[in-house]
Amino acid sequence: MEANAKLISKYFPQLTASQLQQFSSLQNLYVEWNEKINVISRKDIDHLYERHVLHSLAIAKFISFNSDSKVLDLGTGGGYPGIPLAILFPEVRFHLVDSIGKKIKVVKAIAEILQLKNVVAEQKRGEELRGKYDFIVSRAVAPMKIIYEWTNHLIEDDAINTKPNGWILLKGGDLKNEIVELGKEVKVISVSDFFEEEFFKEKMVVYFS
Repeated sequence: MEANAKLISKYFPQLTASQLQQFSSLQNLYVEWNEKINVISRKDIDHLYERHVLHSLAIAKFISFNSDSKVLDLGTGGGYPGIPLAILFPEVRFHLVDSIGKKIKVVKAIAEILQLKNVVAEQKRGEELRGKYDFIVSRAVAPMKIIYEWTNHLIEDDAINTKPNGWILLKGGDLKNEIVELGKEVKVISVSDFFEEEFFKEKMVVYFS
């Protein structure tokens, strides 16, 4: 097993051979696509598994989605956190949206190559969507209050998971003002509770419903 896949399996030892292969394929796929369409910053592409793949999977340490859950990845960019989560949860339906068409082109291509049948990728803004989702996930797209205003009409009423339906966001830095502005009860968990790498020291999983 290559070093990149080892980093993932260190924290997710239950992965199948197929999932390990999918995770292992990400580096070459993103390097190849990044040369055509810049979806990962140049300085991050060499740290893809730590800063993007594993970071995305912090959500999976906070909650294990039940089968048939519907998850919206808002502002997915190059497919994060949606693609790693879709690999990990093949029975969960993921809708990855971004307002930038060229990024969605990359996401669609990668999902197709990896045969992720549980992924739909679409060029759309959150406020244009009309479906219903158990959870909305996102990574550093906008302040919590803005994300809430864009998407609060999209949350499914009936919960099928261990946590009430809501928002699970990957955030960094000082969140005090954002939490005050949101005006809701927020659970903040340090990603360092899950992963030991230095990069995660100031990274947070933020949940509210």
